[in-house]
Amino acid sequence: MTNLTPDSTVHGSTPILPDGTSAPTVTPSGESRGKTVINDAVVAKIAGLALRDVAGLHALGGGAARALGAIRDAIKSTDHTQGVSVDVGEGQVAVDVTLVATYPAPLQQVAEDARTAIIEAIESLVGLHVTEVNVTITDVHLPAETDDTDKADEAGDL
Repeated sequence: MTNLTPDSTVHGSTPILPDGTSAPTVTPSGESRGKTVINDAVVAKIAGLALRDVAGLHALGGGAARALGAIRDAIKSTDHTQGVSVDVGEGQVAVDVTLVATYPAPLQQVAEDARTAIIEAIESLVGLHVTEVNVTITDVHLPAETDDTDKADEAGDL
């Protein structure tokens, strides 16, 4: 669970308490309307979903994570947190993301676009301040690799 304080939330967001819940919403008559809890896994999922439209990004995760992800995809159980880890602290979060870029995309631009997408999504949707986004590019995907794999699969179907 998030571990946040009211003073360290992003401007315009609901204040978050140290136990990771939002301050109870209070009606004008002073009645409590409840509290909100945001799980750390939700923060990681939002970061992963934010990366869907980043140009030059082929896949998330390292080799083993991608292999497991391919199995999950085959059974229609996609893990949107694959390749993403978050460390949520007092009103802030640090994100580590591992990805594979598409050749010939400029790697620094892919990393910066991924960083920007994650920061904007977490700060606007969750209300946490993002202190850092560390991007590790583990591989470069060549379009010819996919074409060769697709042709081999088609040949096997004949």
